[in-house]
Amino acid sequence: MTWTELLKRDHEVTERVLAAGEKAFAAKGGPTNAFIGMLVDYVTHYVDRCHNQKEEQHLFPLIEKRGIPSIGGPLAVMLAEHRQAKEYVAAMQPLTTAVLGGDRARLAELGKIFADYTELVKGHFWKENDILYPMALQVMQPEDGDAVVRGIEKLEASLGPGIRARYYKLADDIVAAVDLEDLAYGLDRKTLAAMLNALPLELSFIDADDTVRYFSHEHGDKIFGRTRGAIGTKVQNCHPQKSVHLVNQILAEFKAGKRSVAEFWIDMGPRKIHIRYWPVRDPDGRYLGCMETVQDVSGIQKLSGQRRLLDA
Repeated sequence: MTWTELLKRDHEVTERVLAAGEKAFAAKGGPTNAFIGMLVDYVTHYVDRCHNQKEEQHLFPLIEKRGIPSIGGPLAVMLAEHRQAKEYVAAMQPLTTAVLGGDRARLAELGKIFADYTELVKGHFWKENDILYPMALQVMQPEDGDAVVRGIEKLEASLGPGIRARYYKLADDIVAAVDLEDLAYGLDRKTLAAMLNALPLELSFIDADDTVRYFSHEHGDKIFGRTRGAIGTKVQNCHPQKSVHLVNQILAEFKAGKRSVAEFWIDMGPRKIHIRYWPVRDPDGRYLGCMETVQDVSGIQKLSGQRRLLDA
């Protein structure tokens, strides 16, 4: 992975840990001692002593050398927030010791510091992803990215074998302990359906038994006409006989994990139609079915230059 992919992946994993922590502290009775131990271990030994040091030791000095000042501006803000985060982590230590030692009366105090830490870190990650990292890419030389990756790998190795894998596994355990819901679960069905119908492409879903279960834009114009009669039908019956062997091949390769996408494009009069198939899997990698997307890309093909202002 590139340095941005490595660091952003850390952000994504950590944000789920923080969300799990928020849910646990908000629950009746608060988090268990075992959960607290895992949570504080993660933010102390991975976020503070590993992730932040990847940036402080290998990214920040390099981009400062390339012209981004560490006094004033985004880089200065990031460094200041690292220091503030470290102070929060340090404040959690004695409280964690007290709570794990049986003083549950101090749980609320620990929860308040964790909440302040979470608010800081979530905003910090957003600033890095959307502001600092793009700035860094503008000033970095072609060889700089590999140098940052090597630095990250060297730092991780100095902290023990497989530290990233170990703490990503710990993150999974933290999230699993509170049954953290997917973001989409916060949407009601009408809103989610309206969102899918608003997309500039048509969606269909075939379950793990190759049965059609859903298609979008039921009440709108569709590139490929579909009616409710398709629901509950085997997908093989929805294709011409001459192409069924290709459908079966795609589905078999999806189920076996041998393919991550299948795509085709055809001409329909003046329109260019892009058709793609995607395997759908749960967080454990279990195959749930296949999603088809159909999109008229004629307008996309004609794009040129840039447009940064709203059309009148």
